[in-house]
Amino acid sequence: MSARHIALGLALALTSTVVLGAPRSSIDYNWRSVSVGGGGFAPDVVFSRAARGLAYLRTDMGGAYRWDGAVGRWTPLEDSIATGSYMGVESIAADPVDPDIVYLAVGMSSRSAAAILRSTDRGAHWQIVPVPFRMGGNEDGRGLGERLAIDPRRTNTLLFGSRHQGLWRSDDGARHWRKVASFPLPGLGVPNGRSTHGGLSFVLFAPHTPGRIFVASADPGPHHLFVSEDDGKHWRQVEGGPDPALLPVKAVIGGDGILTIAYCDGIGPNGITRGAVWRYDPASGRWTDVTPDKRPDAPPGGYMGVAVSARDPQLIAVSTVDRTNPVDTVWRSEDAGRHWQALWKRSTRDVSATPFLNLDGAAPNFGHWIAGLAIDPFDDTHAAYVTGATVYATQQFDTGGTMRWTPWTAGIEQTAIITMASPTGGAALISGFGDIAGFRHTDLAKSPAHLHLHPFLVNTNTLDYAGLAPDIMVRSGSAHSRVVPGPTLAWSSDNGENWQPLDPPHVVSADNAPLPVETGDAPIVVSANGKTFVVGGASPVLTRDRGKTWHPVRGLPPRVRITADKADAHRFYAIDFATNRVLRSDDGGEQFHPVAGRGLPPDLSGARVTWREAQNPMRATPGAAGALWLRIGDALYRSLNAGDTWQRTAQGLSLAYYGLGKAAPGSRWPALYAIGTRDGLEAVWRSVDGGDKWRRINDAAHQWGLRFRCIVGDPKQFGRVYIGTDGRGIVYGDPAAALASH
Repeated sequence: MSARHIALGLALALTSTVVLGAPRSSIDYNWRSVSVGGGGFAPDVVFSRAARGLAYLRTDMGGAYRWDGAVGRWTPLEDSIATGSYMGVESIAADPVDPDIVYLAVGMSSRSAAAILRSTDRGAHWQIVPVPFRMGGNEDGRGLGERLAIDPRRTNTLLFGSRHQGLWRSDDGARHWRKVASFPLPGLGVPNGRSTHGGLSFVLFAPHTPGRIFVASADPGPHHLFVSEDDGKHWRQVEGGPDPALLPVKAVIGGDGILTIAYCDGIGPNGITRGAVWRYDPASGRWTDVTPDKRPDAPPGGYMGVAVSARDPQLIAVSTVDRTNPVDTVWRSEDAGRHWQALWKRSTRDVSATPFLNLDGAAPNFGHWIAGLAIDPFDDTHAAYVTGATVYATQQFDTGGTMRWTPWTAGIEQTAIITMASPTGGAALISGFGDIAGFRHTDLAKSPAHLHLHPFLVNTNTLDYAGLAPDIMVRSGSAHSRVVPGPTLAWSSDNGENWQPLDPPHVVSADNAPLPVETGDAPIVVSANGKTFVVGGASPVLTRDRGKTWHPVRGLPPRVRITADKADAHRFYAIDFATNRVLRSDDGGEQFHPVAGRGLPPDLSGARVTWREAQNPMRATPGAAGALWLRIGDALYRSLNAGDTWQRTAQGLSLAYYGLGKAAPGSRWPALYAIGTRDGLEAVWRSVDGGDKWRRINDAAHQWGLRFRCIVGDPKQFGRVYIGTDGRGIVYGDPAAALASH
């Protein structure tokens, strides 16, 4: 749902979620998440003050979650959302009186749609109000907050501190918004390009002082903290405090009315080198520097997470951010910051629920990007903090002994998926993730034992398995840095459980000239029998001895995606975009030659792949030699004779992604799964007749922001499909009936 263009200052009418009725041709599917557990950056966790055992988590690109202590699991709250931008959550506010009411401020970036979401049933359903002020749920500064706040005495009144356009107010439960003209900082304006502003970093209503509101600014300037004593009619700057070069990023108010504020010299989550923690007493106007580590030679880094006990305002905690030496930590104080304990020194982390964090034996450190920190208002021995990879919680947030932390991630799947393979034998699924490499999934309900290692590459870009020998697999990947640290290709002999690096050397051409091999971006495939690996880099090469020797491939253009036949070990396929011809190798990859390609359009550029993480537009059918599928733009073509002739299918469906699965009983065709648009409806579709007819298999409750990266069917189980999202991990579906009508 796109935000309507509404002039600044115009009141906005409440807009209910538009639910598109499922067409009669839909198929009921049951949808679940493939379990990994966390995996990404969740900038903040917020406990409800109205109900014990209720908490909310916001993520930067995977939506929001609700913790229900009665069931002991996090529930994703935005799976029904169909606007991708709304999966980036800028801020979250739980009603302090009514536990059923919660609000989200959503918007991925300053270039995308933004809205305030309101729920009266703890996020099970949403009312959506598009707003004219821009957000940055997945931009720099996403750890700041909370920017959205509810007046505890008049809970229909909310304030939102925007990044670019000043302070905004609603007095009717988020149904209408107006800009607060009296606030002294109108905002720096929406930036051009990809830059962003910190803007108004937090809004706090003083719970025990009627009319008092604090708002902070994380934009450069001489003044950063402002207060109103008359419910926002008038404002004044709060004098004093730290060096104006330090920016207030997060704050809490204790039961004594005193603010504890975390400061950084940048908005993060990266690039912070200096920080401080100060407390401000509005009654006396006094500021106190309570920075845990005041040494002149303190490690670089700042402070961001901050929390206070609801029982005892002297019990406060803060977290460091970007302090890599020795490690980021949480500091705890029982005397309002006069003395501190660094908790990493006496903490252990039990990650048995998400064992991949161990990196095969290297115990995880305390964490990084600790932007969010919270103490349970009903139990101050229960505390939680976020990291760039998980959320940790403890029931031992006290002063004695070793403090045990465990991942608080059951139900949270907040990752971006780059590629997937469901092999014809072995594990149900092999995945390629962004940031955490990917996994071998043998039990979809259990976090895998470890991620892809040897080599460890943060991004897995391509995966392939040998169609007739699925224990043989290959993968390519890349590091975040464009400087490749070592081998970026690997192969496995045990279905992706263990990996060995492949490092193609510089090969030479026929005239002995060196040919570079750009392994960082190069895709790799494996022949049907698992004996030949072909790499499509700047100079395509192959190996038949597991990387001991490499040979140049003739007739193949540079930087090309290759498809291995899944049933014929001699055949590989590719496209030469310079000549708009399909290429085929009949000799195991040594030489490629053009094939007729009858039935294809004269221009094949719609199948060109220029990004290393994009999906291969050509796929081979498991178990059927020469059976190919090719997406050109949003059109799909099929061939049954190794590319000599093609037929267009999927008429009326504009494809974005597609995958193959096991054929329906009695069908000659593999099951086709697609993400695409038909009659204006973007959805997930299935065909069992070669793409001639399609039926929708998702519904209005399962849309995941329509943020997709890949889709693949299971060749071993008819009807099962895996979808790789951009922020909500992997979801998989099975027909609701054991054998749904097809």
